[in-house]
Amino acid sequence: MKLGRLNHIGIATPSIADSIAHYRETMGATQITEPFDLPAQGVKVCFVDTPTGSDGSGGMNGTQIELIEPLGEDSPIHGFLAKNPAGGQHHVCFEVEDVAEARAWFEGQGKRVLGPTRIGAHGTPIFFLHPKDMMGQLTEIMETPRDH
Repeated sequence: MKLGRLNHIGIATPSIADSIAHYRETMGATQITEPFDLPAQGVKVCFVDTPTGSDGSGGMNGTQIELIEPLGEDSPIHGFLAKNPAGGQHHVCFEVEDVAEARAWFEGQGKRVLGPTRIGAHGTPIFFLHPKDMMGQLTEIMETPRDH
């Protein structure tokens, strides 16, 4: 298994609309996707593109900020926000070429995988690793999108 690029940093928020305003007004972000619901995961998400290269262009080649808002009380993000009402860093996401191979690699090392492999917000297979096995950080492993 080979570590891929840092795809995104997940930020839990009680309000995507307020967070979008913050990234636009305070951070000067210009490329933000339209929020969309992921009912299977109980969240609403959108992505803030960060600049890449000297021309400042963003997009899928740059690391993104994933803003995550709970869809309801059942959302896994709801518990995080109960402990962190203002929101905050929720997870980091790394790309891999083959998510099944990566899952087997981590399981072979005795790392705890949280739940089944499923389709994530980028439309590719993902899984999460327990923070206690990853230096205190919830870690998402994502298969690199084939069109990028």
